[in-house]
Amino acid sequence: MVRLAAFDMDGTLLMPDHRLGEKTLAALRRLRERDITLTFATGRHALEMQHIIGNLALDAFLITGNGTRIHSLEGEVLHRQDLDPAVAERVLHGNWQTDASMHIFNDDGWFTDKEIPLLLQAHVFSGFRYQICNLRRVSPREVTKICFCGEHDDLCRLQFQLQDALGERAHLCFSAFHCLEVLPTGCNKGAALSVLSQHLGIMMQECMAFGDAMNDSEMLSGVGHGLIMGNAMPQLIEGLPHLTVIGHCQTQAVSHYLTHWLDTPNLPYSPE
Repeated sequence: MVRLAAFDMDGTLLMPDHRLGEKTLAALRRLRERDITLTFATGRHALEMQHIIGNLALDAFLITGNGTRIHSLEGEVLHRQDLDPAVAERVLHGNWQTDASMHIFNDDGWFTDKEIPLLLQAHVFSGFRYQICNLRRVSPREVTKICFCGEHDDLCRLQFQLQDALGERAHLCFSAFHCLEVLPTGCNKGAALSVLSQHLGIMMQECMAFGDAMNDSEMLSGVGHGLIMGNAMPQLIEGLPHLTVIGHCQTQAVSHYLTHWLDTPNLPYSPE
């Protein structure tokens, strides 16, 4: 029995133009009618997600910042985890060989040191945007996570540099092809969902989850029913070969799967 459904946002619930389709919204409402708890698990900021779900009029728990924050239905912080200040200091002041842009996140918002309008396209419907500042002047005690955005090959090289410098003191993951994140040790969506499920008295085996990127791996592998998007990063599909791959976010595949699961659960599923 599924009692909780957790959803990644970008590349999963959201279509490529970053909108939530009407079919998907209808499917989510059907889950609530079945008394299934909804959870949005995303790398996006809590401030942005609270605005989004407010507009959708959906009751949902929030796992934001790739597991750094958990919020209740009422917006109360249930769990928080920040980067070790020594790690933040090292990353902020490191001489990294990369062309990627650096971004800092904390409870006050999203901060970077130069205008990058292309990055705002993913936030066009929420209006959430970065604040420009001198990143080297940000206190390392006020850093929840750090994100690098750039070309994938460049980020792969940067990942090796960061691993050498930080070792086990941070968790590195790709939240998208063009986004590498530096997170607190042990921090990921799966760990956060485990904390939330315990809070709610729900077992992880009673949870369903959908995702498309490497930052979804722990969540998908930890629940009783994990589903991978057809547009997922190849590394995710290769790393979790036992999980079902559904359709593309462009065609609102989550809605297609949920409709099948709700109406004809005893029939074989096909993403077509």
